[in-house]
Formats: sequence, C-alpha cells, structure tokens
Amino acid sequence: MKHLPTALYALGLSLLPGLAPAAPAGDATRGAEAAAVCVSCHQADGSGMNMEQGESWPRLAGLNADYLAKQLRDFQSGERVNPTMKTFANMLTEQQIVDVAQFYSEMTPTQGRGGEDADKAVLQRGQTLATAGHWSEYIVSCESCHGPDNQGAGSVFPGIAGQHAGYIMAQLKAWQEGTRTNDPQDLMGTIARRMSSEDIHAVAAWLATQPSGDSQEGATP
Repeated sequence: MKHLPTALYALGLSLLPGLAPAAPAGDATRGAEAAAVCVSCHQADGSGMNMEQGESWPRLAGLNADYLAKQLRDFQSGERVNPTMKTFANMLTEQQIVDVAQFYSEMTPTQGRGGEDADKAVLQRGQTLATAGHWSEYIVSCESCHGPDNQGAGSVFPGIAGQHAGYIMAQLKAWQEGTRTNDPQDLMGTIARRMSSEDIHAVAAWLATQPSGDSQEGATP
C-alpha cells in the first residue's frame, strides 16, 4: 500500500472523531491589547454599565472564556444580532477572540447595578423566580441552568448573578420577542415567552443585587 502524502494523512486524522484540530489557546496578555476597543463600553475593569434609560453594557469580568468566545463568533456570523457588537467583533481574528475571552474571564467580577432601588416585594419575587421558578406558569428557575447561586455552568450558561439589571431585562425581552435566538434548543426563548414584564423586572433586579463570583457586595433581601 502506498503511503499517503503527509498533508493528506494529517487531513485524514483531523476528520476522525475526537481528533479534530485543537482550538487555539487564549492568552490574557494578548487579549488585554486586543480588548482596547472594548473599553469604551465595557470599561477598563470589565464592569460594563447599567443604563436605565438606554442600552446597558454587560459586565464581562469573570465570565466563562468559552461562553464569551462563542458570543463574539455569533456576533461575527450574525447568529446574534447587534450592529455595534458586530462591528467590533469583525475587527477580531479567531486568535484575538479567544485571547479577549481569556482576558475577561481572568478579571475579578464586579457588582451589578440596577436592583438597589427595587422594593422588598419586587426583590422577593425575583428571588423566587431565580431560585425556585414559577411552576404553575411552567417557568423553571434560573438556577436550573445557570448553576448554584446562578454563578454559571460551563460554557453554555453564563454567570448571571451580579449582572446589570438593565442588560438582563434587555436580553430576556430579546428572547421573548425572538430577536435573540442563539441559545441552545430555544431554552431561553421558551422561558422568556412565559414571563410577564413584572417577572422580567423582578428577576433582573434581584440578580443584579447578588454576588458575582469573587464580588461580595451583593446581598439577599
């Protein structure tokens, strides 16, 4: 049997299950340089900003690197729609995407804003939805997917505790309206469509008051 050329042999191996080429490793130092274009919205410390009367920018610090990389790729491809983010995402190479994602994942999480002025009844409603759900309305708890204390579960379900209320509300409404669809098996869309505006406001406010990773500023009402 004739030997296959080296290049063809390598290609054959890459097509075998479990032997696909490894994704490039992220480097936080390089990521810090590439993330210079992100600072104007997401801030130098990755804290983002809660904008009550406008588009809130999410806190990126401490989020899972693979999750962040997927979102950037989705902005590039148009699977997730945001004209501003598409412009910035298209500036990045694949290596820069994983570098930026690694950079933000290693940053210390900061505390979310937007729930500090909510009254006790709203926060209690939000806590119930986030930790126990509302089964009579077929609304599962946030923790069911986002993990204990909503700190995140792997690369698919990001940490949402300590995220800005304005951003959480905007994303739930986007899933509800079908303008965001890059979640697995329409899980978020299915849940969001069962939530009232009051539910969305309450859960967003409560999650914003909760500790985000290493942050200890949040508090349960």
